[in-house]
Amino acid sequence: MMKESELVYLRRCVTLATEALESGDEPFGSVLVGGDGTVLAEDHNRVAGGDRTRHPEFELARWSAARLTVEERAAATVYTSGEHCPMCAAAHAWVGLGRIVYVASSEQLGIWLDELGVPAPPVRTLPVREIAPGVTVEGPVPELAGEVRALHRRFHAGAGGAVAAEDGDGRDGEGQDEDERDGDGRDGD
Repeated sequence: MMKESELVYLRRCVTLATEALESGDEPFGSVLVGGDGTVLAEDHNRVAGGDRTRHPEFELARWSAARLTVEERAAATVYTSGEHCPMCAAAHAWVGLGRIVYVASSEQLGIWLDELGVPAPPVRTLPVREIAPGVTVEGPVPELAGEVRALHRRFHAGAGGAVAAEDGDGRDGEGQDEDERDGDGRDGD
């Protein structure tokens, strides 16, 4: 169960998501914390450059695989502004990272983006537990979810949303039937 003291890490995730938005990227941020509470690494979305796999959770999985022991990875927690996408959940499980704590769930984000008229992503959204059933997952965190929602509203209502919808990133829903458009509408985590 998440402790009140862990909110500092989640607040940092929201700050990183804000930094991503301010740099023209989708608002997602993540922090990797060791078993002793030390911040080991952090990142935010970097998909605006064209590589749609540059999610912070995926980058932290790569970072930890290269730098941490198996035991250190298992003891670590990934805090993130949004629940991992299937790609990031798989990377998390494959490298053996520990717990995931997220502010906003994929389900919440899907509802918010649907309200904004954002088309579904090219990959179906699934909860982390369906991709990585052995990983402890906690979230959403209501006290910060409103801030994350506001960031996504800014991204998708502003120039960033218009650019993302027009740049061929696969979110236009073409070639998908109605059943395939039930994802969360995001390309990042």
